[in-house]
Amino acid sequence: MHELSLMETIRDLALNQAQSHGAARIEAVRLRIGSLAGVEPEALNFAFEVLMANTIGAGARLEIETLPAEWFCAPCARPFRAEDYLGLCPSCGAISRELRQGRELQLTSLELS
Repeated sequence: MHELSLMETIRDLALNQAQSHGAARIEAVRLRIGSLAGVEPEALNFAFEVLMANTIGAGARLEIETLPAEWFCAPCARPFRAEDYLGLCPSCGAISRELRQGRELQLTSLELS
């Protein structure tokens, strides 16, 4: 379960930022995750609860924004969405080589108090 190691990194980033801002508590952690990032949200939630226990983030909310996969079709010169790794253009059938979004895993913001 690589979600545990991912969440360890996110926890460390959140705690470091909270400390540098003099926060007493982390109220919420917001993530942006691409639909093709290979991350299971339920496992991430579980890891978050376990790893934030006994820290200033215990009881904090984990808010996840999921980004759809967006490819770019060179022959059509336009983006399209496809929820697989093939990236087959629905208009012309070409296979895209350019994934523009969908593999992100970003800590976008923290709510501190």
